Amino acid sequence: MHPQRTAIIGGNWKMNTDRASGLALAGSIARGVQELHNAGKRVEVAVFPPFVYLPLISEALCAASSRVMLGAQDVYHAERGAFTGEISVLQLQDVGVGTVLAGHSERRHVIHEGDDQINLKVRAILHHGLRCVLCVGEKLEQRETDQTNTVNERQVRLGLRDVRPDELDRLVIAYEPVWAIGTGKVASPEDAQDAHRHIRAVLADLFGKDAAAGVRIQYGGSVTAANAAELLKQPDIDGALVGGASLKEADFMAIVRAAAQ
Repeated sequence: MHPQRTAIIGGNWKMNTDRASGLALAGSIARGVQELHNAGKRVEVAVFPPFVYLPLISEALCAASSRVMLGAQDVYHAERGAFTGEISVLQLQDVGVGTVLAGHSERRHVIHEGDDQINLKVRAILHHGLRCVLCVGEKLEQRETDQTNTVNERQVRLGLRDVRPDELDRLVIAYEPVWAIGTGKVASPEDAQDAHRHIRAVLADLFGKDAAAGVRIQYGGSVTAANAAELLKQPDIDGALVGGASLKEADFMAIVRAAAQ
């Protein structure tokens, strides 16, 4: 992790939690993050609850004057209209959301969203001043045929099409190898670093070396308290997007503390 880039840890709750467990989890994380900040530790933290609990978690975080950012797991690119079941950036902003995921592998490969649709979402999120976490990553068969960098490059280039350089301060890339998400498998720190380094090279080609150096790139894929520290020691790994471990306060905060060192 480069010392000039502040570590960023996201907890993607996916389709988990209920009112009570979500409130308890958010409260515990908020207290833990506040303790780190009181101790002078530098780390940014966001949680991504299910849509139906966003207002509830937002109110809880605000009541606690929390430093934890509220995130949404997805968004629709239009501001309003006849799009049954969808939620706009404006509606997310209205309930206190500050950051949004776009292109998560489960949206790509389970819901079958394409790069063009993901790009529309990225542009809508950034246009309205929110932070966008663009998720990219290869499937197992692509990794086994040496397509990791090719897949990541394509997803980054298409996902960031028509994004302006002045919007990059609100952009985070999350490299999530699909084969490592929820499987218990994890890329070695060296393999993850190699993928992150290549993604940063693509950003440099798109926006220039200096701009690329400022973009944070998270790793996601079975990140745990046990492996977080080694991953975060790599120079181009600037944090983690955490799935299963984000549902347990002790495990998630151990990852946050590893990032804050």
